[in-house]
Amino acid sequence: MVTLGLVVAEFNAPITEQMEESAREAAAERGAEIVETLHVPGAYDSPLAADRLARRDDIDGVAVLGAVITGDTDHDHVITTATTQKLTDVSLNRDTPVALGITGPGMSAAEARERTDYGARAVEGALDLVEELQ
Repeated sequence: MVTLGLVVAEFNAPITEQMEESAREAAAERGAEIVETLHVPGAYDSPLAADRLARRDDIDGVAVLGAVITGDTDHDHVITTATTQKLTDVSLNRDTPVALGITGPGMSAAEARERTDYGARAVEGALDLVEELQ
């Protein structure tokens, strides 16, 4: 059985809670087990949590969930650029799949609510990559 770690950003919680639910459903449908879930304040905080999970011998892959919604500045672009680069670094440095389920940038709250299935997509991506690399 493939085991996963899950990182969920709490910022925009009504959206990320639905993303987490879709992620759990996708894992169950594929016969995978989520052995640990870490909740972090926001997407920007997810690389450290993903790294901690990727270090564990009992975790085959990590899925990271979050929703970065646009505002009046380019802050959403800064957050997503920094976060995605660091998550890529975690995956490469730990030789562990880290799947990106963070939506944004340039996304409204309504668009984010329409993309809660990205939780499932991240889990499916992590599982596909774990299976391919085993």
